[in-house]
Amino acid sequence: STLLLLAICGFANALVIRQPTHKTASLRAKMIQEGTFGDFLAAQQLARLTSTAAVGKQPYADNYDDVYRGEIALGTPPQNFTVLVDTGSTDLWVIDSSCKTEACKGNANSGYTKNDFDKGASSTFATTSKPFTIPGWCSGQTVEDVFHLAGLSQAKQGFGLANTVVDYFGMTPVDGVFGLAWPANRQLDVPSPLWSMLDQLDAPLFTIWLDRKATPQEATLGGLITYGALDTEHCAAQVEYVELSSLTYWQFPMTRFSIGSYVTNTKVQAISQTAAWIGAPTSAVAGIASATGAKFDQINYLYTVPCNGNYPDMILTIGGRAYNVPSTEYVIDLGLGGGKCALALYELGGGGFGPDWILGYTWLRTYCNVHDIGQRRIGFSHKLGVE
Repeated sequence: STLLLLAICGFANALVIRQPTHKTASLRAKMIQEGTFGDFLAAQQLARLTSTAAVGKQPYADNYDDVYRGEIALGTPPQNFTVLVDTGSTDLWVIDSSCKTEACKGNANSGYTKNDFDKGASSTFATTSKPFTIPGWCSGQTVEDVFHLAGLSQAKQGFGLANTVVDYFGMTPVDGVFGLAWPANRQLDVPSPLWSMLDQLDAPLFTIWLDRKATPQEATLGGLITYGALDTEHCAAQVEYVELSSLTYWQFPMTRFSIGSYVTNTKVQAISQTAAWIGAPTSAVAGIASATGAKFDQINYLYTVPCNGNYPDMILTIGGRAYNVPSTEYVIDLGLGGGKCALALYELGGGGFGPDWILGYTWLRTYCNVHDIGQRRIGFSHKLGVE
């Protein structure tokens, strides 16, 4: 069944598009309950260390947890794809039907069979002479065809057709990636669909709302991306904006972080990204672990705390305002057993490159995020109906 709805507001050149997202069950939770996650991590680490191919490296942010997916279509007649909607990358790419590897078809343990693009079945398909490589993900050819999103069509849209993908992708229940970051972050030499359709939208912005109700083990309709307007159905009207500090990711300064007795007033760079959990520097991870009494689980590579404990809010100061993330968001039950829950937290080891913090699904499930392209800013608002 389709997950895409269209709301046309005003005239033909003033569109508001609503793209529901579907949350998959957590791959990490599934493998932990099967007792296979430790072996899986070890195999991934070995592959990363021994690989020499550009597309064999580990993705920038590992996503073994919830994946929020949206649906698009390409070609004439339209071929449907379920894609990772990613604010941390810019390009659109899907799998070429010529790729027959398990990574392209879907790992048997993932429970997902991937859809691939059959260029011979589209009457509007056009190839180019431009190869592409997205480090850590895939490589292939840049092509053109009609792009479909919620009833809106964009002719001659460039995108990547991948004939080689990283092995890890075979475990991810998507057919490709639809990037929503800034053009400076793109790897393909063509505008992304988001930027191609901006002049058709009612306003040059999009709002992300993710539901807070689902557990990691549940697959459910998990949120909504509204292109061209604020999401007034799920998000409060008052939006607090902060100017972006880099037009690559959706990056902004964070001036303070605290949890319990741990406080840091160091100004850092953070990004809001549709990715797993919260990524933080080593010192902050240690401070959070100390404030919550968390212990590191060497087998499953995460921090654990008793599920029935009481834990302080994480408090992030952005644009002079304090934002609380309650323990109901960062303490999650992955089925570890023994009354143990996991902290939705991981350590960033960027070596001085990239942002200091990644505010992933834990953050996005707590606050609506308004991505204002026209004003080069990002805003946060409370969710309606959430205390």
